[in-house]
Amino acid sequence: MSRKTVIVLVVVAAALLAVMMGLMLAFFIAGSASDVPGLKTWNKGLGYIEIKGAIVDATETVRQLKALEHNSQVKGILIRVDSPGGVTSPSHEIYEEIRRVRDGGMPIIVSMGSLAASGGYYVSAPATKIVANPQTLTGSIGVIMEFPVLKGMMDKLGVKVEVVKSRVHKDIGSPFRDMTDQDRELLQGVVADAYDQFVSIVSTERKIPEDSVRAFADGRIMTGRQALAFGLVDTLGTFEDAKRIAASLCGIEGEPRLIRPSRRLNSWVRDLLEGTAEGLFGGFGFPRLRYIYY
Repeated sequence: MSRKTVIVLVVVAAALLAVMMGLMLAFFIAGSASDVPGLKTWNKGLGYIEIKGAIVDATETVRQLKALEHNSQVKGILIRVDSPGGVTSPSHEIYEEIRRVRDGGMPIIVSMGSLAASGGYYVSAPATKIVANPQTLTGSIGVIMEFPVLKGMMDKLGVKVEVVKSRVHKDIGSPFRDMTDQDRELLQGVVADAYDQFVSIVSTERKIPEDSVRAFADGRIMTGRQALAFGLVDTLGTFEDAKRIAASLCGIEGEPRLIRPSRRLNSWVRDLLEGTAEGLFGGFGFPRLRYIYY
């Protein structure tokens, strides 16, 4: 190997080492610069997460909220909601986590996208400020439970299912038999109770009397501008407007830096599979409560 070649290799190696050292230094600064007085202002930013598509699991959203809450660089959290809602329990888990972080003193601003209805509104309700586009579809306050009945088709095919159950309601919602009046009454009670909880949360978070909420909480959707008239959102604006509002609330001057928590690879796969299954099959085969708009 010639001397010239060696020199070139040494220079390249030195350059690569310098780049690596620079990246490591930048990573160190990003992780700890909040404790360095001269870098505090530069480090201020808004935590940013997205709630998109059908809500079928709360695990990743809750994890991201906690990560942002404990990041000293984050002065507030901006959440982009673009969802038709989904299953009741994960919607409520996300709601509770947003409320807890907000009550801990961190401002949370929701920016509504094209759709923030039913469970999408449920998770938005506890925000410090809700910003909706004038044409955002929101509202759809209500609960639905649905499941197919295959009995008629099975009768035509000469297929039947034998059921052995402990008591009368153990197979309630089964697709293999018709619903009885007693079944319907019982399930209607379950839906009504979940609906009452939804109404109560909207009333509490938006400071609207329950009777007033029930007047428009009949499952209807509405535009962002209509929602503003009902008191369901705080102001109209774009995502950029929501960023400026969030920055102002958090005392950040100029264009705010958005700090995104890392997502685990398995969460991407889970969201894809669960979102696809929910979209294709919904509650097929078993009854479950959903805050969702079609």
